[in-house]
Amino acid sequence: MTEVLLTFTGFHDPYFRGTVNDDELPGPILSLLSHRKFGIVYLFDTPATSAHTERTKQEIEKLHKNVRISTIVIPLNDPTSYEQILGGLRSSLPEIIQDCGDASFSISVASGTPQMHSCWLLLSASGEIPARIINIRPPQFVTKDHPLIKEVDLSDRVFPRVRSDIVPTQIDDEQQPSPNDAQLRLGIVGDHPAILSVLETSALLAPSQSPVLILGETGTGKELLARYIHELSGRAKSPFIAVNCAAIPEDLVESILFGHRKGAFTGALKDQTGKFDVANGGTLFLDEIGELPMPAQAKLLRVLQDGQVESLGDEKTHPVDVRLISATNRDLRKLVKTGKFRDDLYYRLNVGEVVLPALRDRRSDIPKIALRALDQVNRSLKRPKRLTSGALSRLQSHNWEGNIRDLQNVIERSVRLCRADVLDADDLLITDPITYSDPLDTLPDPYEGFSLESFLGSARKQMMLRALEIADGNQSRAARLLGISPQAVHKFLQKSEDESSTGVEND
Repeated sequence: MTEVLLTFTGFHDPYFRGTVNDDELPGPILSLLSHRKFGIVYLFDTPATSAHTERTKQEIEKLHKNVRISTIVIPLNDPTSYEQILGGLRSSLPEIIQDCGDASFSISVASGTPQMHSCWLLLSASGEIPARIINIRPPQFVTKDHPLIKEVDLSDRVFPRVRSDIVPTQIDDEQQPSPNDAQLRLGIVGDHPAILSVLETSALLAPSQSPVLILGETGTGKELLARYIHELSGRAKSPFIAVNCAAIPEDLVESILFGHRKGAFTGALKDQTGKFDVANGGTLFLDEIGELPMPAQAKLLRVLQDGQVESLGDEKTHPVDVRLISATNRDLRKLVKTGKFRDDLYYRLNVGEVVLPALRDRRSDIPKIALRALDQVNRSLKRPKRLTSGALSRLQSHNWEGNIRDLQNVIERSVRLCRADVLDADDLLITDPITYSDPLDTLPDPYEGFSLESFLGSARKQMMLRALEIADGNQSRAARLLGISPQAVHKFLQKSEDESSTGVEND
């Protein structure tokens, strides 16, 4: 049976520029054809994409010589008009179906406008065209459990047909999302063993109703991890309320967390609902829990012990059903020892502990996070920017005291202020503190009489000597550390010996 592909062409066909260097990457149609075999391809062309359609056709003819290609022109004035899109498709499809006879049809919804995708889905789900829907995922969303190509299920099980003589099938909307789905939806990037271990531990803790304490440096993504736990907790359809304890004035902490009644204190002109009540049935995330004043700590402990909240000015308590997740970048054990944090509250909060790794401890994830941040910034730009491999290398070597938030800020700042379309290492605006891990942190400021050649020669010599020191004099290992040949190291040593014997040193 002949396999037939139907697809609109888009601005990413046949190729598009990647976000790293100036690489040209295959677009959705060529990517699909490299993974699935089709005997016939119908390219649906519009006035806005005619040049892309012609180039796509030429590339298919060059790369897939056994594929028969036909172009269907739909004269759309507005590529977002459902009426025009449906009209153009409906006028073309009967002839295509008749010409192909007993064929198997597939529709790709990766190219074209969202309105075009919707029309394809409508025609397929209604049975107007007997075709499967195929989706091509963007590379950043491809994982072991989410492959590049996904066939959309339009069966009655997923899209139940409505009949007048029966009660419509009820779709179960309480299905628990998988950890991978939650990770993709929240945009948690990384596959380093350290972050995978954190996600696994969090997924195991999520179904429990016990408190979770998230520890980690500033900018490591503690609130994002708290949302991940909330997504997998069975409370995802209930509120997730985040409170930064460090941002609340000390005299208002109890009022904001537990609420107050009108007249409870000077300035209490009306009742206020506390965050515990707002989060009832869901999750309350208390960030910077180490900044919570001692009186509020005592009241929080009582809530955790008996599940009852007492609002300021209220003589009675009332029950709340809240999953508590707290986080801090401080060492709570030290705060307990110095009397600044209650030990009984610490042990109540620390039923499940998750420690987020610093970004410098998962360096292999830095390019992935940087490219995702770049993709997010590019959505607001008329001309998308790209990063060279040198820029990614510099990002990966930086120490990132501010972690993921710091990295994201550098990407946005650099992209918006650099006029070039492709950013290299020296285009990255990495502000202080620059750490020892950044290879550009010790560069001197040029001055009158400064010699670049002399400086580079001296730097080369120092790097050679440092590599030999690390390698304990092993020339082959030193060469591997420097990324040069052993002959170059040997030549350097020979030259140094010659200069030493003649009493001349050349930097």
